[in-house]
Amino acid sequence: MAIDRLDHYSIRTTKLAETERFYVDLIGLEVGPRPSFPFPGVWLYRNGIAVVHVVGIDPEDSAGLVAYLGDKGLDGAADGTGSIDHVAFLCSDLDGMRAHFSASGVAFRERAVPNIALHQIFLEDPNGVTLELNFRV
Repeated sequence: MAIDRLDHYSIRTTKLAETERFYVDLIGLEVGPRPSFPFPGVWLYRNGIAVVHVVGIDPEDSAGLVAYLGDKGLDGAADGTGSIDHVAFLCSDLDGMRAHFSASGVAFRERAVPNIALHQIFLEDPNGVTLELNFRV
């Protein structure tokens, strides 16, 4: 038995539109096919692979979500990363991404990893989920 790779991560949110815009307009993922679940959401893709599943929480009608995934996060506790510190992506075009974030007015922080040719950018999505973007230098 072996784990081959991380498949995706899922975010529950009451900020569905803002979260979609963040990952599409800022991070560069693409909206793609999603099964017809009984709750709102969007699947976001990179190179044909759905890497982020955004689960919409509709406070007015959460029955489909609760029936399918349970009631976790319905009380607003879906914000942040909980016990997970961050989610990381391997990226390219450090200068382009840095310029894009600056032009968009998005706060981010950077650091170089000691003893490894890796530069990192950290930022948060609209739900407080921390993203680590790794660039080989």
